Amino acid sequence: MVISTALWEPLLIDLNQFDPAAAGMSQRRLERIGEHLESRYVTPSKISGCLTAVLRRDELAYVHMAGERDRERKLPITSDTLFRIYSMTKPVTSIALMTLWERGLFALDDPVARFIPEWEGLQVRVGGAWPDFETRAVDRPMRIRDLLTHQSGLTYDFMYATNIDKAYRELKLARALKGYTLQDMIEQLAMLPLEFSPGERWNYSVATDVLGYLIERISGQSLPDFLRTVIFEPLGMVDTAFSPREDQLERFASCYTRDSRKRLVLQDDAQASQFMGRSFFSGGGGLVSTASDYLRFCQMLLGGGALGEQRIIGAKTLELMVANHLPNDADLASVAMAGFSETHHEGVGFGLGFASKIDAVRNGYPASRGSYYWGGMASTLFWIDPQEDLAVVFMTQLIPSSTFNFRGQLEALVYAALES
Repeated sequence: MVISTALWEPLLIDLNQFDPAAAGMSQRRLERIGEHLESRYVTPSKISGCLTAVLRRDELAYVHMAGERDRERKLPITSDTLFRIYSMTKPVTSIALMTLWERGLFALDDPVARFIPEWEGLQVRVGGAWPDFETRAVDRPMRIRDLLTHQSGLTYDFMYATNIDKAYRELKLARALKGYTLQDMIEQLAMLPLEFSPGERWNYSVATDVLGYLIERISGQSLPDFLRTVIFEPLGMVDTAFSPREDQLERFASCYTRDSRKRLVLQDDAQASQFMGRSFFSGGGGLVSTASDYLRFCQMLLGGGALGEQRIIGAKTLELMVANHLPNDADLASVAMAGFSETHHEGVGFGLGFASKIDAVRNGYPASRGSYYWGGMASTLFWIDPQEDLAVVFMTQLIPSSTFNFRGQLEALVYAALES
């Protein structure tokens, strides 16, 4: 399974060198991004700091850094700052799983129970609460496709919407507690009913964590080793992993939330982080990375699955992944359960691990139809626009990501800077 990197030495992205004109973009209009973020968010301490990078036509068009990665120690955001990317892990895990699909090792419509026999005979909740649920049989088995598209019937503990997510909280399901593993999560989920029968609705969930478990079962490698050998090493993503190394701690950003008076308070101290020494490798939200590393991943996506001499995934496979897989080309607004996700629902479809823009007018923001993206719980985000040959990465550390509409504001600012 290991991809050789012997003949490939990736040119790492220098975030201190960029050329708007070479990318066909207006320097003055791009500078509005930094002005907006500093005046509206950094200076009034709504966020601690941020980094924004715009890549177009394989040229770095704009980079802006402002504020602090660590308010308590007065350390600034720098080009090599390490961030918790949370759910921006999901596209990485989804791509990794699909490299196994390309080898013929599973089919999208395979029942999940083929690889997780403990899940044979899953049930759907019709009443009751943990531990006394009333259930019925699912209408059809859960398929791997359902996990990739978040139509599995699973949920998240932070939804605070149903008795199922309450049961997740009671069991501390998918939390990175000491000694907790993917196998523990799988065994807990086998005990619980689903929110709905697979394929009926869309609901953001731990499904991508289950995909990480499937990668381990199918490949025979641990998830960290598989991601490292199949994606990170070939792309030169030298700073991306499930825990920061000791030599990275100085660069690791602290994470913040807001108190009842909307003041920033420390949520996770970089120098005593809950991300250290983890045994639960969350394919749905566990990675830490840098802006330059994630831009390498974005360059690969813009390159149709390849970067330089390294092809990570086939172009037709990627095309399949970023297409809208919701029934009848629906948008999320018409099929999603009420609850949190990393995107607005109007005008947005969902593929195999990515949200996809299907109607810019209905969505209200200007990214092209066919652009695809996701974000993370600490307000990080990215998007890929193949029509404009454009990628944008935004890094900050503020939980929850629903606090401010960074994606919509950045879309308006970035597309206003296109010139040719």
